[in-house]
Amino acid sequence: MESILSFDQLEAIRRLDACTLSNAIETFDLRLRNEGFADASIRCMFPQLPPMLGYAVTARIRGSGPPPVGHSYFDRGDWWNYILSVPGPRVTVVQDVDDPPGLGGFVGEVHASIHRALGCVGTVTNGGVRDLPAVEKMGYQLFAAHPSVSHAYVHMVEFGEPVEIGGLTIRSGDLIFGDCHGILSVPKKIAAELPTVAARMLAREQRVIGFCRSPAFSLEKLREIIKELG
Repeated sequence: MESILSFDQLEAIRRLDACTLSNAIETFDLRLRNEGFADASIRCMFPQLPPMLGYAVTARIRGSGPPPVGHSYFDRGDWWNYILSVPGPRVTVVQDVDDPPGLGGFVGEVHASIHRALGCVGTVTNGGVRDLPAVEKMGYQLFAAHPSVSHAYVHMVEFGEPVEIGGLTIRSGDLIFGDCHGILSVPKKIAAELPTVAARMLAREQRVIGFCRSPAFSLEKLREIIKELG
């Protein structure tokens, strides 16, 4: 695993929004521009909460039928130990492998409280989530396919393996950013550079935006500014 970012470095990234961060990542040409983010099947449950940033802790669950042993995810205390093995801040990333996924909600008020106590700032899943008012009140962010009424037979299948959420492959230790726009994977080897790159890009964008909103706007001058900015 690459070196862990400092608190200040993480906060500098978290102060950005997902669109700006995505634009900054593109400048490094590390991946195709249609990669590195989850698709629109994954919704931000609490768009008014601040951006979420943390290191992924991955797991797979099922909910359509009972587990072979025990009755609930509470039987898997080893999962909690594994959460603590990943550096904080942490984001639990849970793939529901049912077909279709999301019959039962894995994370509700109780499990969100446990995750939060273990240094997690949010959960990302292709399945369902529940107890939304209570979870939002504690400031714990959720990204999911939809809300779910019941937990059904939700239980842990495995953890620590790569998962796929909304077309995005996520591995434990990946740096994950989320806000009202969705989920973005942040390459760790360039993460510390991204706030500086983003600031330069925002300054260029604001020059265009400011001119477009000014009384002096003209297409001729706009073309000059765009050409100057390259």
